[in-house]
Amino acid sequence: MAPNVKDWQALSEKLTPINLKQIEPILGELNDHLTLRTYLEGHLPTDADNVIWKAIRANRVAHSYMKQNLMINLCRWFRFIEETVKPNEESDAAERLAAANAVKTPAVHEGGSYEIGLQDTERGVVTRFPPEPSGYLHVGHAKAAFLNDFFAHKRYQGRMILRFDDTNPLKEKQEFEDSIIHDLELMGVVPDSVSHTSDFFQQLYELAIKMIELGHAYADDTPSEQLRDERFEMKESKHRNNSVEDNLARFAEMKEGTQAGRKWFIRAKIDMHDKNGAMRDPVIYRCPKDAPPHHRTGDKWNIYPSYDFACPVVDSLEGVTHALRTTEYNDRDAQYQWMLAALKLRHVYNWNFSRLSFTKTFLSKRKLAAVVESGRVWGWDDPRFPTVRGIRRRGMTIPALQEFILKQGPSKSIVLMDWTLIWATNKKYIDPVAGRYTAIEKENIVTCNVYGEGISPDGKPIHEIKDLHLKNKDVGTKTVVTSNTLLIDQLDAQSFEKDEEITLMNWGNAFVRGIHYGSSTTQDGVKIVEKLDIELNLQGDFKLTKKKITWLSKDQELIPVVLYDFDYLLSKDKLEEDDVLEDVLNKVTETKTVCLADCNVRGLEEDDIMQFDRRGYFRCDKGFNVRGGSRIGGIDGKVEEEIGESAVFFQIPTGKKEGPKR
Repeated sequence: MAPNVKDWQALSEKLTPINLKQIEPILGELNDHLTLRTYLEGHLPTDADNVIWKAIRANRVAHSYMKQNLMINLCRWFRFIEETVKPNEESDAAERLAAANAVKTPAVHEGGSYEIGLQDTERGVVTRFPPEPSGYLHVGHAKAAFLNDFFAHKRYQGRMILRFDDTNPLKEKQEFEDSIIHDLELMGVVPDSVSHTSDFFQQLYELAIKMIELGHAYADDTPSEQLRDERFEMKESKHRNNSVEDNLARFAEMKEGTQAGRKWFIRAKIDMHDKNGAMRDPVIYRCPKDAPPHHRTGDKWNIYPSYDFACPVVDSLEGVTHALRTTEYNDRDAQYQWMLAALKLRHVYNWNFSRLSFTKTFLSKRKLAAVVESGRVWGWDDPRFPTVRGIRRRGMTIPALQEFILKQGPSKSIVLMDWTLIWATNKKYIDPVAGRYTAIEKENIVTCNVYGEGISPDGKPIHEIKDLHLKNKDVGTKTVVTSNTLLIDQLDAQSFEKDEEITLMNWGNAFVRGIHYGSSTTQDGVKIVEKLDIELNLQGDFKLTKKKITWLSKDQELIPVVLYDFDYLLSKDKLEEDDVLEDVLNKVTETKTVCLADCNVRGLEEDDIMQFDRRGYFRCDKGFNVRGGSRIGGIDGKVEEEIGESAVFFQIPTGKKEGPKR
């Protein structure tokens, strides 16, 4: 796309015709350009946004396109510019952009106030997102990433640092670090720089020595359970008043990784009688037992700083001005400020916002890792997981995720949210672009003998080209095959009465002239319908029929598909501290339905989002005839035999209770 205003101006001049065929390719180009962008250029509105917005607004055909939401990314941008920048013909571009930059709470973030009173913002704003590379990003991390990005780049013209808090080699892997970078890119969160706490290990070590020399820290070897009890009881360690020389000697042993040194750790000497437990001499350095080599520094270090020590120190050293983090750190804010004051480091402001929490969901990486290792799920990207990759694999779109999180705002109020809210937001994004297809359940499938006007005299099937989406021609077309032999769901056939008029969706009306039962029955003892006789009445009024059913012509390539639906991993709304995870996990969290789908499904690929009529929205996890393409249980052994060359689809929730699919 055009890199400067002159080029954008030239592009806008191409939007003057009112012939849709002439301007549609340009609109499509803009739509693709805005896939992961809020503005045409950079993180703030520019003259480029003004020029293109005016050109579209002045073109009645293009403007009509915007009203119909036919190109989802372009339409989102158009409405956002209209609501926040409010460009007009008379005002000067500079005035408009100044007004846009002064917008306090854009309409897109309605529901969450962004006027939180950050201090000294006129001196510049630098935020940071500091994930530990010990797991994949989850929705809680996504909120922290989006908010830090918003305040640094959109609310203020500042900077955001992505810093990996890699201080625990027992849990961390390069795999997790790579996945975090990738997921942030997908989310449109672009940091200005990337760093690691391990980059500062030498400085942190030297500052820990300084803490000891100043009398602000000491070495301790109290057993962990005893240490926990003493902190709770506000009881001082027997080593609290050891000499500086003795503490430095112990720290040196720790650094060397000797057997004696591994028994010790360093604690900040604050106040063991403080009502705030975080101030009762927290651990700031330890020597992990049986730790593997660090994934970046190898065997260079035997000692590692704790988060409580490293976070405020590195924030100050890196130039962070505002440390935005979740309210679970409320009690640690005083500790954070004490560390900076004790070492006379540059001041950093704290601001805490509520963690994003959902019903029937746990976000603890330790618990998530345990479930992965137990084999209950297929991996960190399992569609039942609250990881960014998990919900994306379930069918969540990044624009919907971003909109939902930013609408919550940086509030401190802790609310347990229902997943239906975020999936309802997602539906707004997928419905306009999801092509419509047909799938019939394979078990007890019913064959229909069809006759009457509308059937080819020679008995050959008829192929028609129809829109994949009745309201959005941009989605493409599909081939609809009609013939004298149809397949329908057993449940639909069970509901028919003789001579009842029904509607065959995407074809027309018909009468059920004959119902033929077999000798077998369902589990409920109901006789299974084997065949139906159907007489077409294509001129009939579909408004007068109660039953609109899906169907497939047998005379086409029928694609085998497996449709998955998922339940929550947890059996209760909220996981309590005393809950045993194994006891509150649902035993059955997935159901699958084997179906036959229309011939057009052959062209669907991984990550395509579509809709099976009357069944719901789905994301394609494996295209047809792609062996091993899906990551369900590694797609090997029994699972491979079961799925084989079938296409695999995951049902996408829509924010409402789903009724029976038939």
